[in-house]
Amino acid sequence: MFSPPQALHHSPTTHNIRAPPPPLPHPPTTHLFSKNNTVAKPLTGARLVGSMSDQIRVRFAPSPTGYLHVGGARTALFNWLYARHTGGKFILRIEDTDAARNTPEAMRAIFDSLRWLGLDWDEGPEVGGDHGPYFQSQREAIYLRCFQQLQASGHVYEAEGGAWRFRFERTPVIVDDLVCGSVRVDMSDPATNPDIVIRRPDGSWIFHFVNVVDDLEMRITHVLRGDDHLANTPKHLQLFRALGAEPPRYGHIPLILNADGSKMSKRDNGSAVEWYKEHGFLPQAVCNFLCLLGWNSKTDQELMTMPEVTALFDVKGINRKAAVFDLPKCEWMNQQYILRLTPDALAAAVEPVLVKAGIAFGNRDTLAPVLALVRERIKNLADAPNWVDYFFTHECVMDAEAVEKVLRKPGALDRLRPLREAYAALPEWTATELETALKTQATIAAVKAGEFVHPARVAATGRTIGASLYHTLELLGRARVLARFD
Repeated sequence: MFSPPQALHHSPTTHNIRAPPPPLPHPPTTHLFSKNNTVAKPLTGARLVGSMSDQIRVRFAPSPTGYLHVGGARTALFNWLYARHTGGKFILRIEDTDAARNTPEAMRAIFDSLRWLGLDWDEGPEVGGDHGPYFQSQREAIYLRCFQQLQASGHVYEAEGGAWRFRFERTPVIVDDLVCGSVRVDMSDPATNPDIVIRRPDGSWIFHFVNVVDDLEMRITHVLRGDDHLANTPKHLQLFRALGAEPPRYGHIPLILNADGSKMSKRDNGSAVEWYKEHGFLPQAVCNFLCLLGWNSKTDQELMTMPEVTALFDVKGINRKAAVFDLPKCEWMNQQYILRLTPDALAAAVEPVLVKAGIAFGNRDTLAPVLALVRERIKNLADAPNWVDYFFTHECVMDAEAVEKVLRKPGALDRLRPLREAYAALPEWTATELETALKTQATIAAVKAGEFVHPARVAATGRTIGASLYHTLELLGRARVLARFD
C-alpha cells in the first residue's frame, strides 16, 4: 500500500520534500539533462534559457466547472493589481479541457464575476490578443507541437497502458519563491518522486503539461497562485527546462481559511463572488476586503480605493501565513463604502434592488430624502427594501413581535390617541414640531418620552427600530401617519 506524501515545507531556509510513490515502475534512465551522465546542478526558479519580455505578464487561469470561488477571485485580484502596478498585462486563460464538467453557465459566471469586481483583462476571451487562443480546448495543435519536441529530445517515454510520461532529471530542485522563499525539493529518488504522466492513453493532456506550455507560449513572466500548487512547481520548472524555455517567477499565495482553521467550502457564506452580488455588497468593498486577505499595505489604512491599492501593491507585501476569512469585517467595510457614496450613487445602486423587491418608490426625487435618512442603517444593498418600504405604501406591514412587545403593552394605545390629536392640530409638519408635541404629551402624562416614542414608531413603521422618529414621521407625511395611528 502506498504511504501518504509528506507535508510540503517552505521557509527562507531549505527543506527536503518528499512526493508520493510512483503508480508505475520507473524504466531505466537513458537520457538526462546533464551531459556525460554527470549529475546536473539544482534547478532554480531563476531564468534558465533565453530572455523573456521586460514587461510583466501575469495570468488567471480558472476552470469553468462552477462558481468563481473567493480564493480564486483573490488570486485574480492579486495578479490584476501586480499588472496594473507595474504597467504590465493581465491575461485571462480558460482551462476548459474537462469537457464533462465544463458548463457555459460557469464560464459566464467567471466573466461576469471578474467584471463585477472591476478586474478587466488585457488579453483573453471576448478581448482577444496576440497569444491566443485563450481556451485550452482550442490549443491542441500547440500542445502537440511541444509534445513532439519533448519526444524528439528524449524527455518523454511511453509507459505501460499507453500513457506518456515526462522523464525527470534526478537532481534537487530549488524553487526561489517570491512569497515562500527558497524551497528545496528532492527529485533524486524515482520511488518517492515518479515521472509524471503528461498525456493519457486517450490522447488527452494532463494539467502539468498544458499549464507549462500555455505559460511559455503566452510569455507569462510571473505566476501568482495558491500555495496548494507549490508542490507542482518543481515539476513545472523541469518541464520548462526540457522545452528549452525560461520559466516565469513563481509566488504562492497562502490559502484563505475559516476562523476555525478549516478550508472554506462551497456551503460557507461568502465563498463565492456571486454570493456578494446577491446579498447587496458593493464590488469596491469586496475588492478592498479581498486585497487585505493575505497582503499587507504597510500602512494603518484599511479602507482603500483600488487606485490607492494599485499604487501600494507589491508582491513583497503578500503574507506567508494563511489568511483568516472574516465576513463581519467585510460587512463593516461594505457599510463604510455605502456611507461614502454620493446621494446619486447610492440611489443608482439601490434602485434596481427596490425594483426587484416590487417597491414603487416613484422617482429619484422621492427616493433621495428617504435614503439620506436611512443610509446609516443600510449594511448592504439587500437591506434597503426593509428600511424604505414603509415610506412608499399606504399601510405598513406590522412586525408581529413588535406589536406584541410594544402596542399590546398596557397603556400604549391610550397614549397614541392624544398624540394623534396633537399631531393633527400641528400648524407645521416638521421634525421639530413633531418632537415638541410628543414631549409635551409625555409631560402631561407624567411619563418619560419613550412611553410615547415606541408606540408611535411601531404604529407608523411597523417595527421597533429605525432612523430618527421625528424625521421619519416628517417624511411619511401627516395623512399617512394619522391614518396609521388610527
